[in-house]
Amino acid sequence: MNVFEPNTHIQSIVIVGCGGTGAQVARIVGRIVYDMQRARLHTPKIVLIDPDIVEEKNVGRQLFTPADAALGLPKVEIVGKRLNMALGLDISWIVEPFNHEKHGDRYGSQVVISCVDNHLARCELHQARGILIGAGNYRDGGQVVIGNTPDAELMRRHLDGKDGKYAYLPKEGLIFPALLEPEAPTPEPQPTISCAELVLRGEQDVLINDWMACVVGQYVAPLLRRQPIRTFASFISLDGMSIRSLPICRDELSPYLERNEA
Repeated sequence: MNVFEPNTHIQSIVIVGCGGTGAQVARIVGRIVYDMQRARLHTPKIVLIDPDIVEEKNVGRQLFTPADAALGLPKVEIVGKRLNMALGLDISWIVEPFNHEKHGDRYGSQVVISCVDNHLARCELHQARGILIGAGNYRDGGQVVIGNTPDAELMRRHLDGKDGKYAYLPKEGLIFPALLEPEAPTPEPQPTISCAELVLRGEQDVLINDWMACVVGQYVAPLLRRQPIRTFASFISLDGMSIRSLPICRDELSPYLERNEA
């Protein structure tokens, strides 16, 4: 079976978005790094990026407490400090929207994890150097995609890999280009509804973010330990309590690239 080998020495993990999925991802990544430290393995630094502050609607679902909401502190500060105290880590944070030039590594020695819910943020993340793990969810399902190139032509030239190894995989914007486009306008303008508000209204499963974060962790852990990664996309369904992953091969990759070319 083919494997993803990007030949990248990972110096940092940048988690963008510390809401429902992002806060859970930070918790899981923190545990992975802590476990690696105990085993005396090389561990990357962890950076959290999100401009949002904690609000009352975030309590519970996003690992925040009523006291956090009352203080109105940045989400990244709360999550970072909590994990640092619990696990003795050295997580840092940036209270700003992600910018691929300002916050990216020029040599691409990073893993960027996208836990955002708007196309403008995804467009910035699509341009980030390094490996991108994109997590996107809806009411009771979602997908996680791992990739390191936004260049469709480059990907087509490497569709067969080499000796069972793939140096390149398409980023989520190549697999699902609609993620980089504005949402279609509705007949009647609707106010923006956050994921937290959807949960309160019963229109999003309260556990979907936990599932998403676990799947992200299943990509991060082998990546950091230089173990085989054999799939490039995973689809989560809470309705069927299932996870379906696509193996890395021409037959699975080419339909996405051909469809997007058309």
